[in-house]
Amino acid sequence: MIDWKEFARFIAPDCPRCDFIVSYLEKRGVHAVVLPIEDKKHIYVVFPKECYNPAFTIKTVVAHYDRFEGSPGANDNSSSVFALMDWAVRLQRSGRAHNVRLIFTDGEEMCGSSGAAGGKGEAVAIGATVASGAPAASSGAATVSAQGAFGLASVFRRLGITDDDVFVFDCVGRGTIPVLGRSTLGKGISTRFKKRFAALQARTEQVLRAASGGVFVNLPVSYSDNAGFLACGIPAVAVTLLPADEAHKYMFDLVQVPVLEAFVMNRPVPDCFDRAKLAAMLPETWRRFHTVNDDIASLTEESFALMERILHGLADLRTYSA
Repeated sequence: MIDWKEFARFIAPDCPRCDFIVSYLEKRGVHAVVLPIEDKKHIYVVFPKECYNPAFTIKTVVAHYDRFEGSPGANDNSSSVFALMDWAVRLQRSGRAHNVRLIFTDGEEMCGSSGAAGGKGEAVAIGATVASGAPAASSGAATVSAQGAFGLASVFRRLGITDDDVFVFDCVGRGTIPVLGRSTLGKGISTRFKKRFAALQARTEQVLRAASGGVFVNLPVSYSDNAGFLACGIPAVAVTLLPADEAHKYMFDLVQVPVLEAFVMNRPVPDCFDRAKLAAMLPETWRRFHTVNDDIASLTEESFALMERILHGLADLRTYSA
C-alpha cells in the first residue's frame, strides 16, 4: 500500500519532483533515466531486457509528474505517479516478461489554464492532426504541441514507434469507479487508425472490468497526455477514477445538459450557456484540480487498492504483435 509519509514529501511545495522520482525508484532497485526533450524532463524506467517478449505488443504507460503552480497536486497527478512507481517496483521484482514501457512525463500542465476541468481541458483537433501526423493549424492543436507528451510522441513517431498500446493515467487517487476517457475522432481518420484505437479501447475496458468487478464508465474527460499521442497519430487512452456518487451525477447531468460534454472537452459552447453554471456541474473531484484543495486529505485509500488491481491486469495483458 502507498507510503503516505513519502507521498507527503512528494507534494511538498519545494519538492524537486523529477529528482524525487528517480531517487525513489533507485532506492528500490529500479533504474530510471531522465530524457530531456525540448525543454521538458521526462523520466524513463529502464527494465531489464528479459522483461520484454517480442511476440507481444509493448504497453507504453504514462503519467505526468508536473503539477499546477500553487496546488499540492495530490490527485493531479501525484496519485498516478505513486501508483506507477510502486508498480514499477513490483514489475522489477517479478522477474517475468511484462512488455511495459513506463514513462513519467513533464509539461502536461502546459496546456493552458482555461480548460473546463480545473484547467485541464483543451480543444484537440484530433481529426486533422491524426490525418497528417503533425499539429493542425488551430489554436487547440497549437496548444497541445506545447505539451510535453507531444514532444515525446513526436520522438516516438520519428523512431517508428507507432504500434504501442499507450495507456495514460491521470488523477487516480480519489474514488472507486474507473473512467475511460471518451475521445471523439474527427473526419479524415484512416480506417486502420480507427480499428487500432477501437481495439485499444476494448482491451482497456477488459482490464478495467476485471479489476473493478465489472464496473466502469466511458465518459467525456478533459484531455491529458493522450492528446499529445493522438495528435501524433498514435492511439492512446486515458484512465481516471471518480467516486461513485460523483460519477452517477455527472452521467445524469450529461444527459440533462448535452452541452456539458462540449464544455468538458473545451469545445465551443453557445454564448447562451452560463459557463460558471456548467463548471459547477463538474464532479467535485475535478473542481479541486489546480487549487489548494487538491490535497492529501481529499484522497481515498481504496483508490490505490483499485489501481493496484488495474495495473496488475495491465501487466498480464498480452496482445500479439502485428
